[in-house]
Amino acid sequence: MNPVAKLFLSLGAISGALGVMIGAFGAHGLKSKLSDQMLTVYQTGVQYHFYHTFALLAVGLLALKFQSGLLTSSGWSFLVGIIIFSGSLYALSLSGISKLGAITPIGGLFFILGWVLLAVSILKAN
Repeated sequence: MNPVAKLFLSLGAISGALGVMIGAFGAHGLKSKLSDQMLTVYQTGVQYHFYHTFALLAVGLLALKFQSGLLTSSGWSFLVGIIIFSGSLYALSLSGISKLGAITPIGGLFFILGWVLLAVSILKAN
């Protein structure tokens, strides 16, 4: 297996496991501790975490067929997006520090960049 495929398939699997753990923690450990609004914020983080876990896996699978710098950059963008977008929502909901919400859109921009790079890498593939 080529290194890029192995990297993003591994990152996707790890991200998926973390998503399950973080989601279960929220559903079982935080339900009675967070307000409904903060629980919704937390769940949004989990939801986007999972969407982009599948994107990481897609990058890994596509890397089995072709390699491109754009494809690799797409995978890194998805990972950074998960960390910044979902991570800031997790931190916001757990800490109540509303200023953390200001960095969430940066993670969203990385998600968008990841999808655009993925599309371009596919369109340019032989």
